[in-house]
Amino acid sequence: MDRPVWAPPGIDISVPSVSRIYDFYLGGSHNFEVDREAARKAMEFLPGLPKIMQANRAFMRRAVRFAVAEGVTQFLDIGSGIPTFGNVHEVAQAAGPGSRVVYVDHDPVAVAHSRAVLDGNEEADVLMADLRKPREILTAEQVDRLIDLDRPVALLLVAVLHFVEDRDDPYAAVAELRDALAPGSLFVVTHAAYEGIPVEQEQAAGTVNVYKDIRNPLIMRTREEIARFFEGYDMVEPGLVPMSRWRPDTAPEEEDPYSFSGFVGVGRKA
Repeated sequence: MDRPVWAPPGIDISVPSVSRIYDFYLGGSHNFEVDREAARKAMEFLPGLPKIMQANRAFMRRAVRFAVAEGVTQFLDIGSGIPTFGNVHEVAQAAGPGSRVVYVDHDPVAVAHSRAVLDGNEEADVLMADLRKPREILTAEQVDRLIDLDRPVALLLVAVLHFVEDRDDPYAAVAELRDALAPGSLFVVTHAAYEGIPVEQEQAAGTVNVYKDIRNPLIMRTREEIARFFEGYDMVEPGLVPMSRWRPDTAPEEEDPYSFSGFVGVGRKA
């Protein structure tokens, strides 16, 4: 297998990566055949996966614009993935010049491409770290330089919590991050769930099994389990809802049925 020039040294390009699979769903070019093969297998059960990912990105952009409108101009995006058009820093800095962004991911391809995209942008940076180790994120040089934790921060956990197994206690990680943030901070979440997917659960479980087979388990939590992540936050209207129902730019009835899969929400720290 030929190694592309953009692939960082040391990564195993024979093993699928969640962030590169996500890049493939979004029509990106920074993925390998092994990622595309896994994505195609997952799409055999959920052919609307690209629509889900597009709706996920659209919600993220709406949430970032909402944050800026609320006066929050610091963003900590954990599990940020491979940069695509309309990334957090682009949306935030267009809506609020001077907005500061720190991306965090543990995938070296995502980090390498984020560095390339952010070259010359003094108000955005990227950090290689893992959500499961929040202290390493909070004490990182990039966060210390760009994020003032004494002022409100928008913490984004977009399409990442469903890749953290219960045995790794994602609730504790979220609580540690929450407790480090100032009052008025916002918490932006998207999370996969069986609820809302326009196919039978047994069929959707086929996609879950594909991710299990590539050793990146996809944890489909219930609405109640996802709501637990917002403990300590007051939910912003309209609450914890399907992606296309959170302050949509277009009428929900015009959206693809797959765009109602899973749940999204924004919370505010009192």
